Amino acid sequence: MDAVQSDAEYDFILLDFMMPGATGLEILAWVRADSRRAETPVIILTAKGQDTDREAAMAGGADDFLTKPFSPKKLVARIREILDAD
Repeated sequence: MDAVQSDAEYDFILLDFMMPGATGLEILAWVRADSRRAETPVIILTAKGQDTDREAAMAGGADDFLTKPFSPKKLVARIREILDAD
């Protein structure tokens, strides 16, 4: 949370769905409400593969949602696709 609240600028944000102190969805909402970061691409990772979690993340403004375990190559490919689209 400290990193997201800092004045630093980010090209990309990678969140876990379940984190100590705040959920990935809570941080995603904060990011989307912050005019400096509202357009920053976000991927949420999770060990929970429920459709409702994916739907909540995508409705909250996530650019993608990956369920663990996943291939690191898949993650890198998705990050590149999202960054290249901007």
